[in-house]
Amino acid sequence: MKSNKKSLSPQQNEELLSLLKERFEKNANRHKGLEWAKVQAKLEADPTKLWVLDEMESTGGEPDVVDYDQKTDEYIFFDCSAESPKGRRSICYDHEALEARKEHKPANSAIEMAKDMGIEILTETQYRELQQLGNFDTKTSSWILTTPEVRRLGGALFCDRRYNTVFLYHNGAESYYAARGFRGSLRV
Repeated sequence: MKSNKKSLSPQQNEELLSLLKERFEKNANRHKGLEWAKVQAKLEADPTKLWVLDEMESTGGEPDVVDYDQKTDEYIFFDCSAESPKGRRSICYDHEALEARKEHKPANSAIEMAKDMGIEILTETQYRELQQLGNFDTKTSSWILTTPEVRRLGGALFCDRRYNTVFLYHNGAESYYAARGFRGSLRV
């Protein structure tokens, strides 16, 4: 059981760093030219980011480094699980959509979960960048950040990969499905 404080024990930090390093080395194609030692130094300098990565991991996201922003000197992690993270499915888009449901409410919403975890939900551009690194969401789908215009009209956007193509769709923001979750990003 996790505590409310946003930190991990030294042992949890060590285990998570070991897991992240192994994933980083196994998936070198996602972050060509980047060195794990530099990523680890950044993580060790900000333990709250390790807590966030643990949240991503514990909900099935399999976070991994996908880019480095030279302007801000930050490494960018995305959820890289093959399918939408299992611990973040069957949720509607945002709190407003959750409150609008009269019955059969899901347990949570993508936007609220992301906020609670300390991550940002992927944008359409980020989702398409992720798909350049492999085939993701071939059996599931993921909510993406929705434009205010679409959301104001009651909709929300999601993406998936079918027929070797990334598709962008819409749904009512209050809808939820067992095969739809969301993916997030974290800057370290």
